Amino acid sequence: MIQRTLTCLLTLGLVACATQPSPPSPPRAASAPPAKPPLAPSASAPPASAAAEAPALPPVDLTPVPFEIARANFVRDTSAKYGIDAAQIEAVLAQAQFNDAIVTAMSRPAERVKPWNEYRPMFITQARIDGGRQFLAEHRAELSKVEAATGVPAQVIVAIIGVETSYGSNAGKYRVLDALYTLAFRYPRSGDPAKLEREVRRELFFRDELGQLFALGKEEQLDVTTLIGSYAGAMGMGQFMPSSYRQFGVDGDADGKRNLFTDYNDVFASIANYFVKKGGWVRSGQVAVPATLAAGHEEFNPTDWSPVYTLSDLSARGYHPSAPVVAGSTATPISLDDANGKQYWLGFQNFYAITRYNSSKMYAMAVFQLSEAIAGKELPPA
Repeated sequence: MIQRTLTCLLTLGLVACATQPSPPSPPRAASAPPAKPPLAPSASAPPASAAAEAPALPPVDLTPVPFEIARANFVRDTSAKYGIDAAQIEAVLAQAQFNDAIVTAMSRPAERVKPWNEYRPMFITQARIDGGRQFLAEHRAELSKVEAATGVPAQVIVAIIGVETSYGSNAGKYRVLDALYTLAFRYPRSGDPAKLEREVRRELFFRDELGQLFALGKEEQLDVTTLIGSYAGAMGMGQFMPSSYRQFGVDGDADGKRNLFTDYNDVFASIANYFVKKGGWVRSGQVAVPATLAAGHEEFNPTDWSPVYTLSDLSARGYHPSAPVVAGSTATPISLDDANGKQYWLGFQNFYAITRYNSSKMYAMAVFQLSEAIAGKELPPA
């Protein structure tokens, strides 16, 4: 699978395993031309101040804690929080191993941000399209059931699995226990004081996920020492972190278990549930349409992909859809660099839902376009 940055991981509680490239850097802040009025969010959107003022993170203690003490505190806290016998936690941790390869992978410098015309071919190949069509045909009955229940199209679910794990063939190579144990207690330090708080917060994130792994094992009667996933601890065909597995996993065939590794009913239902519950997926809603930017207008790049702008708002900025759009829709503008300059799109609520899986706009567009190709539609040039 694809190696994501921790930005996505910390934001979403999901991470891909070994095939995915790092997502692009956060988009630039909007730069409005002086002669144009600022875009106004739609009436249904939260006030601008609410969107701009993200809740402050609680303070974190940066004082180094010896490993033995941190480990003992983890056992105590996990036992109390999830009602698991401390001796059982100790017995499992005794089998955990620190893995230097995981530290190396997590320490790897971010790759150059690829333009869309280089990014798309990494995911949208004829082999992946053909594989997706075959996968959909083989599991059409289960996928149709989930689509009817949730409104998430079968081809979108298949595209997620295709991008994340190549239809289940590459779901990771690390023991999840080792990955989370390593990152929970030996998260790599750069030595840069300016990065210390972020590094400590990441370590605490993984420590919480390690605790969630114990809770998941208890709830699903899983032997957590046998689970295999990504170097960041994501697992299954859809690459769920333990917390997301617990929160969004679904028993799709009512057999009393949520098996996101090999039970297709559970995998499909869980991915769809994530889109609905986390992303607010709209049944029969559009994902994205190509657009144009009129001459004389500056590009507008929102800081997230929430579809809070009305079509009239966007028109005032020079953005016009190049395909029919449902009346009353709200959207967000999307800019992609290609071989000939720029591509412009309008993304709707369902595009936003895909970004809840991975906050990269190019990831979301790749999933969308792969789903379109799997469904037999012709794709625009990259």
